[in-house]
Amino acid sequence: MPLDLSDESQYDRARLRQWARGRARSAGVDRRDLLRLFAAGAAAGSLGLGAAGTAAASGAGGAGAADAGAAAATAGAARTTAAAAAAAAPPGIVKPLPPELFTIRGTNAETNFAALRGTGPLTPLDRFFVRNHTVTPRLDRHDWRLKVWGDALSGAPVEFSYDRLRALPAVERTLFIECAGNGRSFYTTQQGQQVTGTAWTLGAIGVARWRGARLSDVLRRAGVTRRAVDVLPRGLDDEVVTNGVNLGRVRRPLPVSKALDDVILAYEMNGEPLPADHGGPVRVVVPDWIGISSIKWVGDIEVSGQALYTPWNTDLYRLFGPGQPPQGSAPLTRQTLKSAFELELGATVPVHRTRLLTGRSWSGAAPVHRVEVSTDGGARWQRARLHDAPRRGGWVRWSVPWTPRTPGATALLARATDATGRTQPATTAHNTQGYLFDAVVRHPVTVV
Repeated sequence: MPLDLSDESQYDRARLRQWARGRARSAGVDRRDLLRLFAAGAAAGSLGLGAAGTAAASGAGGAGAADAGAAAATAGAARTTAAAAAAAAPPGIVKPLPPELFTIRGTNAETNFAALRGTGPLTPLDRFFVRNHTVTPRLDRHDWRLKVWGDALSGAPVEFSYDRLRALPAVERTLFIECAGNGRSFYTTQQGQQVTGTAWTLGAIGVARWRGARLSDVLRRAGVTRRAVDVLPRGLDDEVVTNGVNLGRVRRPLPVSKALDDVILAYEMNGEPLPADHGGPVRVVVPDWIGISSIKWVGDIEVSGQALYTPWNTDLYRLFGPGQPPQGSAPLTRQTLKSAFELELGATVPVHRTRLLTGRSWSGAAPVHRVEVSTDGGARWQRARLHDAPRRGGWVRWSVPWTPRTPGATALLARATDATGRTQPATTAHNTQGYLFDAVVRHPVTVV
């Protein structure tokens, strides 16, 4: 009986065995090059990608999800100011990036979480984070085409225009997209561990109402057969070159069972045509999975009768380091559990004056149903009030009143528990590329 590869545990085990034994096809890159890059990643923890666009990805939330980094993260990078970041290489992003809304990180723009206060459950388009490899491509939806092809179709390749895609039955879902490296900087600032990649705080996430066609409808109209194993969307942004190897356009396979389940080919975002920075005219949206799975500017989809490998599920978006298998973990799939305050890091607050602390919590595994807040560095905790019905795929907004009694420095902490019973831990197990940080974040404030 075939494995259900939409089950992450089965998928992880199967992919790890296939990669270790060479029982998969490298899609678009010579296997020798992949092995060389993989060996470098296993030894050094990352490709050490640079801000000029020498290796990252284009799939994630804002504008490209591969999180091998627009700039190698260091302890200093985690503390880079918005002004210094803005002086770096031009981000190649279309929409305005005012400093009160975004922190520029190389070719990326991180949402300043404090800018979400009072914005409602959806992230406004002008505040949705941007993850770019190089620059946002400008694509005309009237010229756009999606080619579906591969050896697991019943016939020849099938092409969809924008109008043909929109003619299919539409679905609408509210879902978060989050970079796998969201929170990466806290490995260094909280845990004293060096990692590589973009030094995100917690703003590499956004929640939107996505409207589009089911990927399953597209695959069935293209003639997907029972031989199908992997479905590989590919972006239309620039090719990625690193260490002298052209990795091609960003692409990362999905197991066919996941592709036929809940994946969307989105053409609208919060009721508007999908903006260029967020994958327009059409992008993939994969609920609950790390952002690199949600390929933007999708231009073709391969349907394969065997497992596929690309750099974004071999060297990148796997876990390397202490506690991991020598060859690294299986490719990452589901997102983890996090909480964030809608308050500037290092904010100054007045003593003896009550203020309402607000924030958001989310999980890729199950709805968040409890949030606790500490205003004294973790000595005491109180239950926060939830302002949204817990549900999968989004976040819950919460609040708790606070009247500081003593001047001086302190730390605010928030920890979420989801419906699986999992609560955010005090620390996250280290991995050298800084993925999936889910520990309680110590949010520094000064009472004056």
